Amino acid sequence: MAWHAPHEGRQGRPPVFSDAAIQFCLSIKVLFKLPLRQTAAMVASLLRLAGLGWPVPDVSTPCRRQKPLKVQIPYRRADGPLNLLVDSTGIKFLGDGEWQARKHGVQGRRQWRKVHLAMDIATSDIRAAEFTPQLGRRQSRLAGPVRPDPRGHRHRDRGWCLRHTPLVIARRGTAIIPIRRNARAWKENCQAALAFVLGPMADIGSPRNETLRATRH
Repeated sequence: MAWHAPHEGRQGRPPVFSDAAIQFCLSIKVLFKLPLRQTAAMVASLLRLAGLGWPVPDVSTPCRRQKPLKVQIPYRRADGPLNLLVDSTGIKFLGDGEWQARKHGVQGRRQWRKVHLAMDIATSDIRAAEFTPQLGRRQSRLAGPVRPDPRGHRHRDRGWCLRHTPLVIARRGTAIIPIRRNARAWKENCQAALAFVLGPMADIGSPRNETLRATRH
């Protein structure tokens, strides 16, 4: 970890702490649910136990730099093709809690965001994470930051079984998506079916329709 920020050569006072140091402090804050002042004290204690004489950011530094911070996701590289598990969930970042809303009514407008996660099956590490509005389309967020790997597979739940999803995945690898309970067969000449017919599975027709027939059987 580079604790001190490198000199960027711009005018003005350069930052003292690197983005990795700010991300480390904020990770300790979120992990142990601490205020910023207690977070600074705990980081100082950890550095002292590690025998490192590094300075500790003051209270205002992580608070000021957390908004433009570019979070780096560490991961371990696995041998072989990259197999991902992709899923989405909603998180509430503004509004009253459930108990307060039931007890006193909704005081303010709640806002939600969608968080999309892609996890490596071999190492169980998060390879990509992205936030979108609640009404964002899933198929437009198919682990975009991850480099395509034609040998790998991407496993998703039934919520990803959309008509536009195969068109996005066909250029990045192979998808394994369960069929919805109320799914119907696609036309063999539609663009979503042709995305896989023109690929390596052209000899068996549309794999989605074949999966649907096997599931019904």
